[in-house]
This record gives sequence, structure tokens and C-alpha cells, in this order.
Amino acid sequence: MTPSATGLLAVIDMQRVFADPDSPWATPRFPEAAAGVRRLLSAYGDRVAFTRFLAPAEPDGAWQAYYEQWPFARQPPDAQLWQLTDEFTPHARHVVDATTFGKWTPELARHLGPEKRLVLAGVSTDCCVLSTALAAADAGVEVLVAADACAGADDDSHAKALQIMDLYRPLIRVTTVAELLGEAG
Repeated sequence: MTPSATGLLAVIDMQRVFADPDSPWATPRFPEAAAGVRRLLSAYGDRVAFTRFLAPAEPDGAWQAYYEQWPFARQPPDAQLWQLTDEFTPHARHVVDATTFGKWTPELARHLGPEKRLVLAGVSTDCCVLSTALAAADAGVEVLVAADACAGADDDSHAKALQIMDLYRPLIRVTTVAELLGEAG
């Protein structure tokens, strides 16, 4: 399929730490989100950026208490838990790392095209996707969230996060993979 969708597809944190059912940060519907991401990849071609959440070398401020709660996560950037899952590694030509929930960073912004449109997919809807969407919208970017290519800590948290983001219309619009692919043509 020839890339035909507009904007940048940011695939948020499709990492082993969220995919592994034995991980304390397992996202139960990770496989469903991954299926949605797979459907979007060919429509965006080279206009895809993957993000990774990483622990900081030295947590600062409120992050200190956070990592006291989650000491298993204090691992270096090359640790297995931070790697993208095997299915996405071959597609990850552009990878943006951040030690924050929000992935709207200057590096991600540089990948954005002139239409200033960001499509979000990935995990977790109620944390990193939400944080990224709000920051990008504040920067004046049109944000579309592919609800069925995202997954939350649980179904209720996923639904609540989508409802919150949809309150930000027209800056943020919750949509579906089918709608995005239909737009693409």
C-alpha cells in the first residue's frame, strides 16, 4: 500500500514492559492495540515515529517517589524491558526516547509535517497517550487519537482517558483506525 494518510503517526511506548503479562506495568489489551497499530503502519509509510518511556539515570523531584514505588523500572535504556516488542522493531526507523509520560518533545515535533497533524496510537491511553495528546494540542497541533489502536491500564481507565481527550475538541479528536484509513483513501 502506498502511504496516503496525512500527518505523523506517533506510536507510543509499544515496549516489552507493557506487553509482558508478567510485568508490573502490563497493559492487558496490548495485543488489541498492537493490531490497530499494525493496520496503520502502511498508511503512514515513513511518517511514523515510535516512542519509548525510559527511566532517568537519577530521578528528580516527584519522580523520586514514583521510582520508589516502581524500583524494578530503574534500569538503563538498553535493558530488555525498555525495548520495543519484536514485531515493531523492524518498523522503528524513527525512535524518540523520553523519561517523561508525555512524548511531545522537540525531537517528536521535528518529525511533524507542515500540516501539523499528529495521530496517536499505543499505550497507555490513560498515561503516556493522554500526556502526549494534551501537550501537542497546547502546542497548536491537530491531534487524532486512534481509540482502537490504544490500550489503557484497564478498560475503564482507557474509556475515561478517551472521554477526557474528546472534551478537548477540536484540538483533540478521538477516532478509529477504520476512520483514519477511510480518510487515507
